[in-house]
Amino acid sequence: MDEMKFWTIIDSAHEQSNGDMDEKCELIRTALSNLPKDDARAFSAHFRAMMDRAYSWPLWGAAYVINGGCGDDTFSDFRASLISRGRTAFARALADPDSLATEDFDEDAWFYEGYQYAVTDGVKAAVGSAISRESPHPDEPSGQAWDEDKVYELYPQLAEKFA
Repeated sequence: MDEMKFWTIIDSAHEQSNGDMDEKCELIRTALSNLPKDDARAFSAHFRAMMDRAYSWPLWGAAYVINGGCGDDTFSDFRASLISRGRTAFARALADPDSLATEDFDEDAWFYEGYQYAVTDGVKAAVGSAISRESPHPDEPSGQAWDEDKVYELYPQLAEKFA
C-alpha cells in the first residue's frame, strides 16, 4: 500500500461519515480489518508517519489556541483527528496551521480520543496482533517552539475565533 491508497481509505471514511467521529471510527476499523495483512501493516506505518509529521510546534500551537491549552495526550488526539479529516485538510493544516480558523469547529471532532484506537483495532483485526513501531516516536516536535504567553500572537485568525 502506498501513501495514495492510505489517503484514499482515510478520505472515504471521512466522506461517508459526514464528520460523525463515532461513525468514522467504525468505518475505518471495518475497512482496515478487511485489508490483506501486508496492506494493514503498511497502513499502520503510514498512519504513524503522518502522526509523526504532524508532531510539530506550529501545529501544536494552533491546537493550543483552539483548545485554550493542549497537553501531550490532547495533541495526540488532535493530530489523529486531523488525519481523519483527509489528505487535503491535513496538508493545508501543516502548511498553514492558522488556516484551521476557516474550518467548521466541533470540539468533540477536533479532539476526538478514539480515532487512533480505531486504526489500531482495525489493523490488529487484519494482522492478528498489534503492530510495533518501526522507528521511535520523535523526542521533540519539529519546528520552532513557542512561548505560551505569546502563542496567540502567532495565530491571529485562530486567536480571533477562539480567544
